[in-house]
Amino acid sequence: MEFTRPRGTRDFLFEEMEERKKAESTLRHIFENYGYREIKTPLFEELKLFTTKSGEEIVDQLYNFKDKSDRELTLRPEITAPVARLYLNELEKTAAKPIKLYYYGSCFRYERPQKGRFRQFWQFGCELIGAKSPQGEAEVIAMCSDSIEALGITGADVNINHLGIIRGLFKHFEVDTKTQRELMVVIDKGDKDLLKESLSGDNPIISNDELNQILLKLIDLVGDKSVLSDVEELIKDYKEPQEAFEQLKELVDLLDSFDMHNYTLNLGVARGLDYYTGIVFEIYVEGLGAQKQVCGGGTYSLIKVFGGQEVESTGFALGFDRLMNAIEELTEKEEAKSHLDVYVAPISADVRLKAYEITQTLRRSGIRCDVDLNNKKFKKLMNYADKIKVPKIVIIGKNDLEEGKVTIKDMESGSQELIAIDDIVNYFKGE
Repeated sequence: MEFTRPRGTRDFLFEEMEERKKAESTLRHIFENYGYREIKTPLFEELKLFTTKSGEEIVDQLYNFKDKSDRELTLRPEITAPVARLYLNELEKTAAKPIKLYYYGSCFRYERPQKGRFRQFWQFGCELIGAKSPQGEAEVIAMCSDSIEALGITGADVNINHLGIIRGLFKHFEVDTKTQRELMVVIDKGDKDLLKESLSGDNPIISNDELNQILLKLIDLVGDKSVLSDVEELIKDYKEPQEAFEQLKELVDLLDSFDMHNYTLNLGVARGLDYYTGIVFEIYVEGLGAQKQVCGGGTYSLIKVFGGQEVESTGFALGFDRLMNAIEELTEKEEAKSHLDVYVAPISADVRLKAYEITQTLRRSGIRCDVDLNNKKFKKLMNYADKIKVPKIVIIGKNDLEEGKVTIKDMESGSQELIAIDDIVNYFKGE
């Protein structure tokens, strides 16, 4: 009988886990520097939490099931909806605003596996609940950019838009809700050829040629803050998108204050879901091919969708697995270091009990330490220590023990010195 891991999942071995833990630690440090605190939500939730958020069509992408009480449940496909549920259950009536929280965990989607896309994947993200915009949005975008930079990933392109501009145009031209949703889904795909076909083909989604021409010009506007004058010119005759445009201009000014300069205004960035209401942004890392998007975020009103009071919320989710791909492919790899500080090598069987005692003393003093458990010959112990690149070895010999000492060997220089057993902890701690 042969057992293999399920399709779309992965096993992570030692070195890869060390790299992932390092990246996780880096992100935690950045998030906590900004005042965010970690929360954790269940791996599974009620199915209706996600169908209410994304519609019934999402069910085909989920790992959903019924429990023994016939309740409809699903493995979470993302973490924003669970966070909104947590807020309503635990924080809405008691927590002082703004609430800054972050999360890290695995998600599940039944999708066709491909490079950079798996059925089990990890998200590292945050939510800022109850902070005024656009200053809250500016801080969130700055933190996101700082996070990616701290991982050593250079050349990340932060693309920013304000959905209120397009939605304002929809309102002016009285586009119905169903048509708006259909078009926003097309824009969200980022395929400009498809969008042009959808607006100017034989069967356009919108029949208003004036609006179609404005939208086609709008989504082509990509660049620095100078793009704002082009946007202003396009929408000058329409009242409804003006407020959103002013908010976008204010955000640009605020980004300067947050020392955030590596961004692109991209009027083609969108979200296919109705609850995204304001600023949206995506981060692309060139060199990752078709899976270059490593982050998506924006301002949303999901809490209201779930029955709570209207509260401004902004957040983003980093695709942790794609970030790891970027680190692997686009950054210089550091020479692998040993997972140990010390290896204890007993020369003979009659000193093994003392070797175990010394090992425990080192461990309980916070020193990463291991000892032979397989009664290996001394030569094999030394070969093993060399293989795992441990920097120092504590050699336990009978004659040294009789004097209350051990030999410590530096594996890089080859030098050796006798140290009193009572001083061994201070020796490794540099005291």
